[in-house]
Amino acid sequence: MMRIRSRSLVALGVAALASAGIGGAAATAAVASSPPAAEHVVLIALDGFDASYLDDAPMPNLRQLATRGSLTTSTGVMTSITNPSWSSIATGAWPETHRNTAYWYDEETGTARSQQRDLAVPTIAQAIREQGGTVMSAQWFILQNYGVVYADPDALYTQPGGTCAKRADDAIAVLNGDAVNSGGQMVAANGIPDLIAVYCDTLDVLGHADGSYAAGMPAALAEVDEQIGRVVQATKDAGIYGRTAFVITGDHGMGTFTHGMESTLLGAIEALGYDAELLAAGRAPQAGTEVVIVVGGVGSLHLLGDAAGDPGAAAEIEEAVAALPHVAAVYDKAEQQAMHMSPKYGELIIEPDDGWSLGATPADPAGVHGTSRNLDVPLVLAGSGVRPNVGPVDPRHIDIAPTIAALLGYDAPAGADGRILIEAIHSR
Repeated sequence: MMRIRSRSLVALGVAALASAGIGGAAATAAVASSPPAAEHVVLIALDGFDASYLDDAPMPNLRQLATRGSLTTSTGVMTSITNPSWSSIATGAWPETHRNTAYWYDEETGTARSQQRDLAVPTIAQAIREQGGTVMSAQWFILQNYGVVYADPDALYTQPGGTCAKRADDAIAVLNGDAVNSGGQMVAANGIPDLIAVYCDTLDVLGHADGSYAAGMPAALAEVDEQIGRVVQATKDAGIYGRTAFVITGDHGMGTFTHGMESTLLGAIEALGYDAELLAAGRAPQAGTEVVIVVGGVGSLHLLGDAAGDPGAAAEIEEAVAALPHVAAVYDKAEQQAMHMSPKYGELIIEPDDGWSLGATPADPAGVHGTSRNLDVPLVLAGSGVRPNVGPVDPRHIDIAPTIAALLGYDAPAGADGRILIEAIHSR
């Protein structure tokens, strides 16, 4: 299907070419005259795919695919928690724009919140559907009801749950033209969708359970790589391999912690005269609490009651907390804004040192993410429309949705802050 690039997509492409050192009329002509570079894009979304894991297993299928493009590192968003991170990949927007937030104190409900899927801007799936295209998501949950739904053959979302292999099975079934379980109904897609997304959380589950250096990680990486190979082979069997672009990436990295600092942290704040508590998701603070900290890798510190109206409270708490051993950084509101973080976070964000949690000491080593150390994940761009052996320049999570849209010849999602990685792609 031929798609005509709109004026807004031309502008994004010209800006991206300019950033890569290509400007003027040549840049405009190169983008405006280009047909879609790919008829299909397969996105494989690997939760918890730390950049360092590439040293732990050969992953031959992933690396073979990268010979048709590039294998680089994408930089994520703060906080480096699953839902905000996938939200930026899906929308092309910073958290300050899409507003998806994890582990913060919600003043409206008066409770701590963990993760949710609220989005203030459209996803790549919604953008493709609005322009007449089709999408299928094999449990990439961030798209559910944001461009894909149960039982819609043009915007198909598959049955919840299952292993990485089961989700690959669903994608392969769609490529074969077979029906898949979609909310309890067996539904066949209307042809091969423009965008097929496959979600896998194998690495994240193991990392949280046993830490980033889990003994089973090489085997888990090998299993994930096997599923990548199966999906790629299915595009060959379906006859679309040569017309398909592949994007493989993760949402965040993974760390390990063995020590907690809950009592030290709360003690430092209480020594200043404030009643403080770490607040678990779904819980409301006790009467009289003036400082709550909601922990998700980092801690979102919120001032309540009289402290919320005290201009000096945040400053003196920041100074005291920053001086504690094993606190890596404390980010105030200005610094949060500079990192394009969600405005829903508190007056301060507290980041612990590597190996430490703001909460209690665990019985055994455990995995954690959410910090600035967990931003880097692998990024494979390969296949139709991708320049072989030409990697993108400083790719970020927010650049992925605009680049997928450009490969398919569609406008980027309306709220996208990122750019097209035009230096790494071309048109046929």
